[in-house]
Parts: sequence; C-alpha cells; structure tokens
Amino acid sequence: MLTIRFDQLGLRVGDLVLDVGAGFGRHCFEVARRGGHVVALDFAAHEVIGTRATLGAMVEAGEISVHDYVGVLRGDATRLPFADNTFDRVITSEVLEHVQNDVRAIAEMVRVLKPGGTFAGTVPTWFPEKINWMLSDEYHAPKATGGHVRIYSETELKAKLRSAGLTVTGSHHAHALHSPYWWLKCAVGPQREDSRAVNAYKKFLEWDIISAPRITRIADRILNPVLGKSLAVYATKPKTGASRVGRIARIEPVGASA
Repeated sequence: MLTIRFDQLGLRVGDLVLDVGAGFGRHCFEVARRGGHVVALDFAAHEVIGTRATLGAMVEAGEISVHDYVGVLRGDATRLPFADNTFDRVITSEVLEHVQNDVRAIAEMVRVLKPGGTFAGTVPTWFPEKINWMLSDEYHAPKATGGHVRIYSETELKAKLRSAGLTVTGSHHAHALHSPYWWLKCAVGPQREDSRAVNAYKKFLEWDIISAPRITRIADRILNPVLGKSLAVYATKPKTGASRVGRIARIEPVGASA
C-alpha cells in the first residue's frame, strides 16, 4: 500500500533516493522496482534487518537490479550519516509524527537533498488523527511507547518545510477507508486483538489492498479529501548556489547505536 505518488515526486530511473524511516520498506521497494537507486534508513534494528532481507530476496528473484539496492542501514533521522547534497529524492512516510525534534529531522533531510531535488513526506491527517487521540490515550505518546507525539495540520507541515528552505509544490490525502479501522481500534483499545469488528474490518482492508476493486477505488477518491488517513506533501529544494556531488558517509552496522 503506497501513500507517495512517485510520478508526482518526479522519480526517474537512476535517481539516488533516500527513504527516511523506511519501516519494513513498502516505499523503498517501489523505488527499486521503478529503477531508482534506493538507500533505506530506519531507527528500529528489526525493521532494518527485515527490509534488507526482502530487498536481497528481490534481487535474487530478479524483481529488481542489484544496482538499485544501494543499502539498508540503521540511523537517526535527526543525524543523517550522509554528506550534503547527496540524494536526488528524499522520502519519509508516517515518520515525522513520531520524532520529538521534527524541525531538525526536516532540516537534515533538506541538507542531504541536492538542489533541484524533490521531497515527499506523509503524516497522519489532522481530522482522523484527532479522533484517534480523543478515543484512546494508548494510541499516542506518552502512554504509547514510540507513539505519535503531535497532530499535524496541513498548514503546519507545509510551514515547516518552507522554513527549512523547500518550495512546496503539491499535496493530497490518501487511504480514507483506513480511517474507520483506526477509529474502531482506538474505541475498543489499540492493544486488543479479539475485537470482531476490528478484525472484520482488517480483513476487508486486506482484501481491498490485494483486489483493488473499482468501487472501493472510487469511494477512496471521493472520501480522501475529508477522511483520508494520510496527508502527503511534495516539495523541491531550490537550485541556489553551487551543487556538489555528495557521497554516502559514516554508514553504521545494523547493531550500532543510532
């Protein structure tokens, strides 16, 4: 399930792409499939290991080129281990809402992005997220370890990107059909696994993702502006000053402290 629209990002074959907070790799897998050279970074060691294994399996199966798999590493979004102006594209999906110092994380992503390069970031949309927070304290920090620490408005996120030096070029909402799932989950308790309503809706979403029937695609497009679970924002780093070719530096092993 993808949130970022890679055509809107401007991804081209051969682009060097950084996925910050890659998780288990849903977006970096697509970058590699489209011929981008992907570097995936995440703070969680187990997710790094899982993404590395999946990308390796994709190379072995011939699904992606070995040249498109640059590396998967553990690291901190607020201290990226790369030189200035390294990447053609930088993406981050459902990450910034977990980061205490989001301004620093955004500044780091802008730093490693080449002038003229593009950025795409997604966060939970304000309205569906606000309902989740109202329904359960266990959904967000401080009760939820590693949970969401803020609720973004579209205005706030765009302002922070502009303050970091980016030019915002567009935005959209996505995954409207996923919002009711999280409302149900928060209503019964985020940690519960025995709710019939939650499990039934989860099965519906799994069927929808795999089958992608036309009727739910239409419903999703109609409902996204109001109920979309995620907000995606796109931006460009202005071509100001001289750009130099960056290099990947200070890559730490998976077990290292981030």
